[in-house]
Parts: sequence; structure tokens; C-alpha cells
Amino acid sequence: MGFLFLPQRRRAAALTPPPVRHFHLLKNRTYRPVVNLDKIWTLIGEDVLADAQAGKLPAGQVPLIDLSEHGVFKLLGKGRLPKVPFVVKARFFSGLAERKIKDVGGACVLTA
Repeated sequence: MGFLFLPQRRRAAALTPPPVRHFHLLKNRTYRPVVNLDKIWTLIGEDVLADAQAGKLPAGQVPLIDLSEHGVFKLLGKGRLPKVPFVVKARFFSGLAERKIKDVGGACVLTA
């Protein structure tokens, strides 16, 4: 074939952008394991949910779910919740998760 023009020879390289460089990348700053609302009761056990639904908990006491103890930092809002008030402690909440928890009478507590 012989000689090719420069745009034909480097067509693939010309159409792709150069890679983005991030100097001194610290990967632990982007570490954020997540869990959805539909899986949140599996962290503390279904027996706690059954006790709360049956009213076996002492008066004025609600279940506390601390996500950082389970290695989860962020709570996402996918799924349905039972009509049981509870308190969730986490580093990050999505807006939908926070709204759904407050709709059932629960509370969201931010931790550092």
C-alpha cells in the first residue's frame, strides 16, 4: 500500500482522549462501601425486627443500626422499609434513604 497520510495512520489515537492523570492519588479517600435499605435489617438480624414489630422492646426504645460497625459507610435508598421506627448511624446517607427512614418515624445520625 505504501505511504499513508498522518490522519489515517493515527486515527484511533486521534479519536481517544489522553488519560487523565491524578498526581499523588490516595485511594482511601474514595473508599465508600454502600448498602441499600432493603438489606439493612440483615445486618442486625431479623429477630430484632420481629421483636420491634411485636412490641417486645421496652417502652421508648428503638433499634439502633450502626453501619460503621459492619464496615459500611453509605446508606442508599433502594427498597422498602417495614413500618418500624429505628435509628441509623452512618457516615453518608443518600437523600432518598434519609426521606424513607424519616417517613417510617426513624432518625438518621451522621458520624465522623
